[in-house]
Amino acid sequence: MNFNSKILVIRNDRLGDFMLAWPALAWLRASLPDANIAVLVPAYTAPLAEICPSIHSVIIDQKRRGDWRNGRALAWLLRAKGFDAVITLFSRFDTGLAVWSAAIPYRLAPATKLAQIFYNHRLRQRRSESTKPEYEYNLDLVKAFLLDHRSQPAPLPQPPYLHFHETEVSALESEFRNTHRIPGARRLVFVHAGHGGSASNLSLEQYAELTRHLQSRNGHHVVLTAGPGEESRSQALSGLLTGVPHCLYSSREGLVKFAKHLQFCDVFISGSTGPLHIAGALNCRTAAFYPRRRSSTALRWQTVNAADRRLVFMPPANSEESDMTEIDVVSAAAGISQRYLL
Repeated sequence: MNFNSKILVIRNDRLGDFMLAWPALAWLRASLPDANIAVLVPAYTAPLAEICPSIHSVIIDQKRRGDWRNGRALAWLLRAKGFDAVITLFSRFDTGLAVWSAAIPYRLAPATKLAQIFYNHRLRQRRSESTKPEYEYNLDLVKAFLLDHRSQPAPLPQPPYLHFHETEVSALESEFRNTHRIPGARRLVFVHAGHGGSASNLSLEQYAELTRHLQSRNGHHVVLTAGPGEESRSQALSGLLTGVPHCLYSSREGLVKFAKHLQFCDVFISGSTGPLHIAGALNCRTAAFYPRRRSSTALRWQTVNAADRRLVFMPPANSEESDMTEIDVVSAAAGISQRYLL
């Protein structure tokens, strides 16, 4: 690619999916530092896209009702941008129609679904087999793109992929501790019991049992986090934590402010959900709970933080694929405590 090439990367589905594209975006930027990289994302992930250091511009998918209608609307939007190439990390009919109709010369996507007919370059991945992490499937597409253009891939960037200035985060932490009267010596354990519905999750009773059994040196304070529409779930969990020092934090000031809070946590605990993958991109210490269903396993939806900063828990091998009730949360609490808090 030449120095002024314009490349569009598409990842316009869920928050967690988008965060798992950050290593691929970082690798593309490192390998082609002079290219202009844009992303197509839905409106609710756009604030994070706008602060991604690998991205030059953000295009919002308005997601009009109906594939043909949305595809035509996107085509008009993209045609005016003059892109030289597009890398579609997740293939959909409407976006495939859009990039074909916009006459983008080089179009790469996974060789899956009917949408592949709109692409002149395809990579067979078999994601449904879930044999490796989602972020690696994204990296494979970037690698194919670089090889197609005879561009030498740069060394793969390492986490964190998202990071805020330490001075700003330290001030935010001080403000947070003062507001909730949390002593400075206490560890901050963030527990996110909400989920977007794409994967099974622990029950509130399991989260309460887990939280009650956490142990730490010098004490800890539990922060029950919630995204929009999840406040009732965190409030219900709060009612089960009598005697456990805790407070509630809702992301009412947007995803970026929420992410800044996550950067100062000592450990982030949740199911497989978008905020978990924000924490992963920040290289936070994470502890996550996954079902055994092949499309939702800990391997497929592995976070992008360093290996020594993530713990995963799944039901026993003989469990039903979506049954989370057999996870031993007391043992999980001991593992989290030993790794991160003691």
